[in-house]
Parts: sequence; structure tokens; C-alpha cells
Amino acid sequence: MRGMNRLLARIGHTLARFLSGERHTHSSTPLTMPDQLMNCLEPADVVLVDGNSRVGTAIKYLTQSTWSHAALYVGPPGSELFSDPTHCFVEADLVAGVRSVGFEEFVGMPTRICRPVGLNEAECRAVVDFAISRLGHRYDLRNIVDLARYLFPTPPVPFHFRRRMIALGSGDPTRAICSTLIAQAFQSVNYPILPTIEYRAAATQECPGCMDEILHIRHHSLFVPRDFDVSPYFRIVKPTIDGNFDFRTLQWEREAARQPDGDAAHP
Repeated sequence: MRGMNRLLARIGHTLARFLSGERHTHSSTPLTMPDQLMNCLEPADVVLVDGNSRVGTAIKYLTQSTWSHAALYVGPPGSELFSDPTHCFVEADLVAGVRSVGFEEFVGMPTRICRPVGLNEAECRAVVDFAISRLGHRYDLRNIVDLARYLFPTPPVPFHFRRRMIALGSGDPTRAICSTLIAQAFQSVNYPILPTIEYRAAATQECPGCMDEILHIRHHSLFVPRDFDVSPYFRIVKPTIDGNFDFRTLQWEREAARQPDGDAAHP
């Protein structure tokens, strides 16, 4: 049995490395410059990434979204949280597991910043500490069937089952994927992402039609990167306009200069 587990883990590791390989894709999402990203982030911000790995392509198809990956910003570089002073994010990687990375990991990729609204400093710290405490956790790569489902860029899965397909792994809570890890971190302080909402009658004489809104926590394994984008509890932060943006300073190419000789538009 032990030998079989080792064999499955070896096959799973090889398959995971293949799925993590990059493939050429075209994205219309603008790239964010690393310095813009660095100047804009706050601890507990979620950074969504439009990745180009094979598994990322499948995730974007299954979620009908631009975003294939998510990372949690835990503090500025040099904060001594990690052995590498350039690291400032915690993410879950298919091969490496839960790890810390720096800004260079997202260079050349479109990103989006999702900021939780209403958290105080202590709650932000608790979210960050939860993610850091999970460093070293890994996928269960013995479940090669889970990995094999992502060999197709557009897996033939019915719409209603697509979210459940992304719940990769054995179900062991230590086998985190990127959005699962971050969802657990926010759920540790009871912060909502996309809870299931139930409405119950709460009629009184003063308010005969009143309803109570009851939130139910969705299981962390069912969260996907796009949930942070569409969540009503996260604000989208755009580095390009977050500073002193002035559209008047933009330099536009003159249309006439792009016309072939003799084809310039007449006034």
C-alpha cells in the first residue's frame, strides 16, 4: 500500500508540473506595473491573477471568468515575516503547495486588487496570520484523477457541477488550493465573501412584511477566484486611478500620423 501511494504521488507530481506549465494565451486585461501594485496594496488585500498555465485555462473556463489564481497580500517587502525579505504574498501553488512569493511572481500578468471593507487592524492581522500559519501545506498529489480532469482546457463538465469540480484534492483541510486558503482565512474572522442568503419571515405589528436576512457560510472548498471579484463585500482597487490620475497628461497618437501617404483625412 505504501509503495502504491509513492507511485501515485510520483505520477501526480509529474502531472501537476505539466498542468502548471505555461501556454500561450491572449488576454485583453491591462497589465499592472509592479510599482503601481506595490504602492496600492494593504494587508489582507486579495490579488487576482489572469494566469496562463494549463490548469489556469481550465479554471477560467469552468468559472467563466478572467481570473485563474488568487494570492493574499500580507505586508510590504522587508517586514521579516518570511526568510526571503522580498516576499509579501501567500499563495497556494499546485506543485509547491502553500508558499510565500514576491511581486516578481506576477510580472507580465493582468491582476485585480480586491479589498475587504470594514475590517479593523486586528482582524486584518488575524486573516494574514491564518494564511501564514498554513505555509508548507500541500495538495494531495496522490489523487491523480482530480489532476487529470484539468488535462482538457475546456473540461466537458455540466454547468451546475463546474464549481464542485474545482474542489481539488482529498477533502483534507490541509490540502488547500488558492481560493480555498484565502476563503478559510476570511472565514476565521467571520468575514463574508459570497455567503448563501436565506430570508425568513420576521413580521411584527410595526412591520408586518419584515424579513430577516440569514447568512450561511459556504464551504471553503467551493470558493473560486472570481468570487472575490463579484463579492459585494470587497472593493475593487485600480492602481492606475488610485493615485493622482489626470487624463489630461495622457499622450495620444495622432490619427493623421497613422494614415498611409496620401490617405490622410481631409478637414
